[in-house]
Amino acid sequence: MSDVETRVAKHYSGESLLENIRSALRASGVDPDAPDIEDLKPVDEFHTGGLEATDALLDQLEITQETRVLDIGCGIGGAARHVAARTGAQVRGFDLTPDFVDTARALSDLVDMASSTSFQVGSALDIPEPDNSADLALMFHVGMNIEDKETLFKEAARVLVPGGTFALFDVMKGSESALTFPFPWAEEAAFSFVTPPSSYRSAASTAGFELIAERDRSEFASDFFERVFARFAKAGGPPPVGIHLLMHETGKVKIENYITHLHAGDIAPVEMIFRLPAQG
Repeated sequence: MSDVETRVAKHYSGESLLENIRSALRASGVDPDAPDIEDLKPVDEFHTGGLEATDALLDQLEITQETRVLDIGCGIGGAARHVAARTGAQVRGFDLTPDFVDTARALSDLVDMASSTSFQVGSALDIPEPDNSADLALMFHVGMNIEDKETLFKEAARVLVPGGTFALFDVMKGSESALTFPFPWAEEAAFSFVTPPSSYRSAASTAGFELIAERDRSEFASDFFERVFARFAKAGGPPPVGIHLLMHETGKVKIENYITHLHAGDIAPVEMIFRLPAQG
């Protein structure tokens, strides 16, 4: 693991993460030994828009029970579990952060999804999967921590079959303005690599991908945050189960900085769907 990857993994680490989630479930009136998959959604979809954003990307893809799905930077496994539950597909995920991987496995056990999801520690720059072993690769809010996007796309191309799809949802640069840290993905600029959509397109093209679809989700993100904070205001604060459990003590300022730069147009959450050419 490189120095940057070590810092990224440390940023997301949380030794008591599973117990904190279990305590939050209990505080919400949910049996922490028998939660439903939906009980985990407020915390296990750690990207802009949460489950709504996940479904918005999945709605553009064809996924069946036979589709071999790989979740790059799977976090605590929320998207992987959702894909498996929604489609019946087997989903394999990996992440740099051991605490995330351990928690992903434990949560899948709790919701009886250990047979349809699997998780391991690994890097997107050296994907721990064989060549041509996946039909679809998904990536939610991971590229912001990866400087070498060419290797990222080359690795995705390696593990996908000919005709395979790489669908991602990342925060990308929208202006030349400097960013004010911290953000949910980085406490400081040293391990934040937010780049414009053009850098993704270029890296993808070099790896042999064709861009199938691209969509700026800034308007959706602004509306999402407005709705979330309106609910918080009405309830007198956030619910026990939420992404604040993943962001440590600087969570509030991270979200504030995100929203400030989002509204200024400095950053934008963007969907991109790429496809490899089919074997001729």
